[in-house]
Amino acid sequence: LAGGVILGVALWLRHDSQTTNILYLQLGEKQAPNTFYVGIYILIAVGAVMMFVGFLGCYGAIQESQCLLGTFFTCLVILFACEVAAGIWGFVNKDQIAKDVKQFYDQAFQQALMAESDGNNAKAVVKTFHETLNCCGPDTAMGVITPLWKEELCPKDSSLKILPLYSSCHQKIDELFSGKLYLIGIAAIVVAVIMIFEMILSMVLCCGIRNSSVY
Repeated sequence: LAGGVILGVALWLRHDSQTTNILYLQLGEKQAPNTFYVGIYILIAVGAVMMFVGFLGCYGAIQESQCLLGTFFTCLVILFACEVAAGIWGFVNKDQIAKDVKQFYDQAFQQALMAESDGNNAKAVVKTFHETLNCCGPDTAMGVITPLWKEELCPKDSSLKILPLYSSCHQKIDELFSGKLYLIGIAAIVVAVIMIFEMILSMVLCCGIRNSSVY
């Protein structure tokens, strides 16, 4: 059940409309940075393997098999080690993920302001960022906003046909990925706690079977 929950959360994060709209963008030959998906794929793998390993543990407990319970414990140790490694990786790269996406946005924004940018899809990339995150312009350009590019690149109020006030896209990118990484962190902690209890209980049961008078 825990593996199914983790798998469901990971798949929801993987197919979230905001992140997919942004991370599937392509600026000319350059693909948007998708380092964020590494953590998602690790969660998907852990959730799927946990479901299989959980079945293995239940079957071993029903059959009172020391071999199956020992295999169950070994798989849990390996999964726990992988999760700790993934958690360390996520903690180290949590700021870098948002930074890479902001750099990609800034590059597209600069090209969209240039006359020769009509030859590529920079304007479409910038508009996708603005519409997905409901933002307008990077931090560095907020003080020198000109009505010309605001009119062309920023989303308008569909009813009033005006440009409302928007937050900077740098701020919105930080909020988006910090929120998603926070959810991944909570899921990883919950899984780690469950795994610790599973390892303890499997060893207690395995020792109980070994010391049983039946065997």
